[in-house]
Formats: sequence, structure tokens, C-alpha cells
Amino acid sequence: MATHLRRARELDQLHGLLARSPIVAVLGPRQSGKTTLARDYASTRNRPALSFDLEDAGDLARLADPLLALRPLHGLVLLDEVQRRPELFPALRVLADRPGSPARFLVLGSASPHLLRQASETLAGRISFLELGGFGLDDVGEGALDRLWLRGGFPRAFLARSNRESHEWRRDFVKTFVERDLPQLGVGASGPTIERFWAMLAHWHAQVWNASEFARSFGVSEATVRRYLDLLEATFVVRRLKPWSENIAKRQVKSPKVYVADSGLLHALLGIRSRHELERHPKLGASWEGFAIGCVIRQLRARPEECFFWSTHAGAELDLLVVRGRQRLGFEIKRTSAPTHTRSMHVALADLRLRRLDVVHAGEHGFALAPKVRALPLGRILHDLEPLR
Repeated sequence: MATHLRRARELDQLHGLLARSPIVAVLGPRQSGKTTLARDYASTRNRPALSFDLEDAGDLARLADPLLALRPLHGLVLLDEVQRRPELFPALRVLADRPGSPARFLVLGSASPHLLRQASETLAGRISFLELGGFGLDDVGEGALDRLWLRGGFPRAFLARSNRESHEWRRDFVKTFVERDLPQLGVGASGPTIERFWAMLAHWHAQVWNASEFARSFGVSEATVRRYLDLLEATFVVRRLKPWSENIAKRQVKSPKVYVADSGLLHALLGIRSRHELERHPKLGASWEGFAIGCVIRQLRARPEECFFWSTHAGAELDLLVVRGRQRLGFEIKRTSAPTHTRSMHVALADLRLRRLDVVHAGEHGFALAPKVRALPLGRILHDLEPLR
């Protein structure tokens, strides 16, 4: 197994964003490969990039007066772990507004624009964002699908020499994340509390969120558990899928569904170490659902605000609804090799006015199930599922 994978898709995206914007922020969870991606991009340029690591005391000292340090620089400038110094953003605004834009700034951070509110406010119109998750199928190849599902997409977890080494890395990641990374973002809750909440959320993976039940379990208010959920989503380790609701003659579920964003972290939180253990775990189907949804969203290149689920109190449901403009695509996820057409699919196709409904399954062959409904193997989505236009 290679020790490094170049991420061609993200490199192309980065090139396009930096051509248009003086500042580009690559955001994603720690250890997702942001620094490696930046270095790979820098290596394609004629002039070496200048870099500052904001976890390095020497680099922090150099940036004590950011305008003095950054104003003379030309070309590409990298600022890593920018969430540690949000006060840099006003200086970046001044530098971005200079005539001729002598420098392009590539900033890397482990928090969403919501947590980096000063970036989105101070740099409005000057900054573009690229969200970087773990490896996807297009990075590792369809032949590594099962490995990606078990270990997740964090580079060091996926590329580990053994499943045991991968599991240990992911367990260490969870500990470091809740004990060191979150406190650096000013989180008030203790590390053990957040870890217990995250572990409980793993057992709730792929279910409709119930704040009152979580609040009772923790002995805190619903507002507190919502804050915990917001925090984990804003640091990219939880995916919240919003409910789709419109004026149709059916009572519809109004609460979101929640997923641990990375399947490898989900398995670490559940204590699953091997494929053998995964196949026998009660959360097998839920794990497959979350993993497949992530793969489909990535292949479609859909934005979070375009992704929903749909469920009615009468029992009709759709695991994933992707809406872009007038396009509506539906996806049902089935951990089977022989999916069948169901009444629920027929209802979703009609009520949601879907262009197409794909039943993403674990088998090897694709085939038609009904008009506008096809069975689509997850291992074939790179070939058979076109990105949204």
C-alpha cells in the first residue's frame, strides 16, 4: 500500500479557486490531509510557497505583527491551523485588497466557517472555501471499497499497515480530538463529556435526532445537547442530514438524521476492529447506510445544503434526496445484493417529483427495477453516477 495518495480532484478544485480568489480556506477535520494537499499543490508551482504553522512557536512569533510579516511576500503563502489565530483575518483583508494581488493566501483550518465567523464576515467577497474530508472512492479505487468502509477515509487510518494499527490510530484520534483540539476552540464542556456524547451518537447513527432523549441520558438541557451536536458538526466529525418538507398531503418528519461522518471513526467508537466484527454488529446496516450516503454525496459533488432525507409518518421514506435547482435525485441505501422495488419508492418518486431514484446496494450488477428506478452497485458509482451540473 502506498504511503501517500495525490488527490487529483481536490488539486484541480484548489487551482480553480486560487485563480479566482486572493484567499482560499481549506477546511476539514484534523489529520484529513489538508497540509499534504497544500504541499502537493505548492509543488506544482514554479515558485516555492512560504508557509507558517500556527502551532509552531517560532512561526507565531514571526506573525506577532502580521502585516509587517506578510506584506512583503509574493506568490503562494500557506497559513496552517488558522483557527488558532482568527485575529489574522483583518490583516488578510488588507493584503487581499492590494492592487495586483502580489500574493495568494492558502489558509488551512480544522473548524467550519460557522466557528471561524470572523473569516466569513471580515473576508466576505475575498475568500473561497474548500471542504476536505477523508479519502473517497475516487482517491483509493473501487477495489479498496471494503477497506475504506472499515477504516474510514483519514489518510493515516486508511494507509495503516494493519486493521489493528488503523483501529489504534482512530481511538487515539478520538482522545486527542476531545481532550486537545476542542478545548483550543474554546469549548466549555469537558473532554470525557464530549467523548461520551459522541459514543452515544455512534449508537444513534443513521437515526432521527431526538434531543429530549439525549438530554435525559446526560441529565442536561436540550439546549446543551444541541450545542454538543452543533460543535461536532462544525468540526466535521458529524453529518446532520436535514429533513425535506414541502406542502404535500402527508405528515412529514421534521427532525434531522445524524451520522458519524467517517465510517472508521464510527467503528472505533463502537469498538469494531475488523470486518468479521463489523459483519456481526447490530449497526452493520446503519454503518453501510452512512458510508454509502457519503460516497454518493461526494460523487455528485453535492453541497451540504442540497442534501436531505425524507420520511412521512405513514411510513414512506427516502434515505437521501439531493436537490439542485429543478433537479431532484433520490437514493435508497440497501445492504443487499438483490434489491427490489417497494411501495415506499413508488410514493417517493411521485410525491417528490424525482428525476430518478437509485437503489444503492452491495451487489455487483446494476439493473432496472421500474421506470425511473434502477439498482446501482456502490462499487460502480464512479462509472454510473454522473456529478451534478
